[in-house]
Amino acid sequence: MDTETNVLSDSLAERWDKYRAQLKTCKDEFSEEAVHDLRVATRRLLAVMDLLRILDPHPRVKKVRRVLKDQLDSLDELRDTQVMLVDISESMTEFPDLQRSEEHLQGREKKLMRKARKEIKSLRLSELKNRIEKSRASWEVNVPGEELTARLLSAVDQVYARAKQAFGEIEAAQPPSIHRFRVAFRKFRYTVEIVNPVLKYYPEAYLQQMHDYQSRMGDIQDATIFLNTLAEYAEQTDSATLLAPVHDSFENHRTELLAKFMEGKEEFHLFWRASPDAKFTWEKNNESVHRSSRHRSAGGNTRIRRRQSSPADRKGQKKNAEDSAGIKGNGDKTPPDSDQSVPAGSGDSPDSEEDV
Repeated sequence: MDTETNVLSDSLAERWDKYRAQLKTCKDEFSEEAVHDLRVATRRLLAVMDLLRILDPHPRVKKVRRVLKDQLDSLDELRDTQVMLVDISESMTEFPDLQRSEEHLQGREKKLMRKARKEIKSLRLSELKNRIEKSRASWEVNVPGEELTARLLSAVDQVYARAKQAFGEIEAAQPPSIHRFRVAFRKFRYTVEIVNPVLKYYPEAYLQQMHDYQSRMGDIQDATIFLNTLAEYAEQTDSATLLAPVHDSFENHRTELLAKFMEGKEEFHLFWRASPDAKFTWEKNNESVHRSSRHRSAGGNTRIRRRQSSPADRKGQKKNAEDSAGIKGNGDKTPPDSDQSVPAGSGDSPDSEEDV
C-alpha cells in the first residue's frame, strides 16, 4: 500500500482506537474531563469519515457519521453548562450576585451528568466497528493509488471552499455568522491534519496557528452562550436589574473578543491555496520550512481552567475548550483541540456535513 493510502488507513485506525479508549475511560471512570476527551476523539474520528465520504462515498459512511454526530449532540448542553460554570466561578469575586445563577447551573449540570453517564454506559460498538472496518476495506480496494495525492488535495480544496464561503458571510455584528465559519473552519483544520504527511513543506507552525485562530472564535461563542443563558435566567427569575452589571461586563468582553478576531481574521487565507489551480502560500513565499518526522507522536499541552472552590458542589475541573488528544503516527503534529458545541438555532441543519 502506498504512502497516501496509508495516511487515511492509519488515521482511521488510530482515531478509531483513540475513540474506543476514551469511551472505555468514560464508562469506567465517568468525569467531566473524560467526557471532554471523548467529544474530541469523536470529532477527530468524524473528520476521517468525512474525508472518506468525499473520496469513496458509500451509505455506510453516512451511517457511521450519523451515529457519531448523534453522540456529540447529546453532550452539547452538558458541555455548554460546564463552560458557563467556569465563567461564573472566575467572575464570582467581582460579581457575588452570580451565586444564584451558579447554583441553578450546578443543578442543571448534575441532571445532565446523570443523563450522559446513562447514555454512555449503554453504548455498544459492535455494529459501528463493523461499518468502520467495511469502510476501510472498501476505501483500500476501490480508491486507486494513482494520482491519490491530487485527489486528497482536491478533497481539502472542497472543505476549504465551504469554509471560505462561510468566511465571506462573516458580520461582526452577527456573532452567529462567526460561529458558522468556526464550524466550517474546524472541519478544514482537521482535514489538513489528516493529509499533512502528503503536503510537501507545509509549515509546521500553521497547525498551531490554526488551533489558535479557531480558539479565538470559540471564545466568542462561549461568551455568546453565556450572555444568552444569563438573559434567559434573568427573565425567568425577574433579576434583570440585579444582573445588569454582569451582563454589561460580559458584553464588553465579547466586544473585545470580536474586535480582536476581526482584526486578524484575514489570517485564514494563509492556511491553504485560494483555488485548486493556485500555488500554496508557502510555495509562493519560497519558504524553507522544517518538516516534522512522519512518525513523530502528536501531542500538545493541555490548558485547564479550574473552578474556584465554594460551599456548593463544585468539585471537578474544566479544560478550557482545549485537548491534548493528538493522533499518533499519522504524520501530523496535532496541537491541542478547541472543542465548542453547536447551539440550537445556529443555522446548521441536523444533517449538515459542516456541523461536526
